[in-house]
Amino acid sequence: MIRIVISNIIRFTFLILIQALIVNRINILDGLVLPFVYIFAILMLPIQTPRLATLFIAFLTGLTMDMFTSTPGMHASSCLVIGYVQPFILRFLSPREGYEYGQQPTIQSMGFRWYLIYASILVFVHHFVLFNIEYFRLSGILYNLSTIILSGIGTLILMIIGQYLIFKPKQHV
Repeated sequence: MIRIVISNIIRFTFLILIQALIVNRINILDGLVLPFVYIFAILMLPIQTPRLATLFIAFLTGLTMDMFTSTPGMHASSCLVIGYVQPFILRFLSPREGYEYGQQPTIQSMGFRWYLIYASILVFVHHFVLFNIEYFRLSGILYNLSTIILSGIGTLILMIIGQYLIFKPKQHV
């Protein structure tokens, strides 16, 4: 249990620093693609994490990003939304036999297709909330939708690459 908490704290710190110091400085397609890898910390919480703990961690993650980016409440509110929605998505995607205790939602433990659906839903919910808080105008709806879609795809690509770099593949016995 302590090992899981420590690994999540290290992951949280690492992803926030990567986002704030590296990813936020990358300009892709004149700002149309803005990947947000820090939400990986929320998506990787063990499946049985209590709902209140998930909401607290999500809020803390977003608030930390708000401090780095001077965006009061934008990241905190969008992370809080995905922290709230995550248990519903996990229940919707639950395998017939259920989840194992302490299982993390990774490609290695759940499979690529399951992870892609899980991460896509949460990433696009996060981006939809974040970009609509930042830039909601009916006159710029196409720009906003394209930013949500392209940034979501960029975030998913980085998260999938991260999955393969961080976690060891399953050993078949």
